[in-house]
Amino acid sequence: MKKYFFLSALLFVLSAQNIFADKTPVRFQDVSQEKMREQNIEIATLAAKEISKNLPQKIDKYTTLKSIKNNKTTLLYTFTINDATKSDSAIQKQDHTRMQRVVTKGICATSKRFLQAGINISYIYLSAKSNKQLFRFDITKEQCHYPASR
Repeated sequence: MKKYFFLSALLFVLSAQNIFADKTPVRFQDVSQEKMREQNIEIATLAAKEISKNLPQKIDKYTTLKSIKNNKTTLLYTFTINDATKSDSAIQKQDHTRMQRVVTKGICATSKRFLQAGINISYIYLSAKSNKQLFRFDITKEQCHYPASR
């Protein structure tokens, strides 16, 4: 009996919400592309400042996140790779494809809101030995294949 009463009450509340929701006017705010871009630059700037507070940060045995900055609407993460057993060219040849796949998958999973808002993400990997760039992965929402929103 209690279950029946609870289900009836729940159905009533849900149907009442739908009735009132249909009659509530929806307001749309027209935001220009330029205003949206300015807002995205501000968000990227604030995110970079906040994340930078905890840097440098050791990621794993070989990798350290050194800095994060924004270049307009792109967040630029700079890492160093320190692998004493490999040369820079060996790292580039052996690790590029695997790292690109892992980095892209990780960014798509963890940064969906940034990417969908038009804030792109770049991961730049430098050699700890030579300070030369080993890899750069530029990720946009188009690379993530998110399902279309309704």
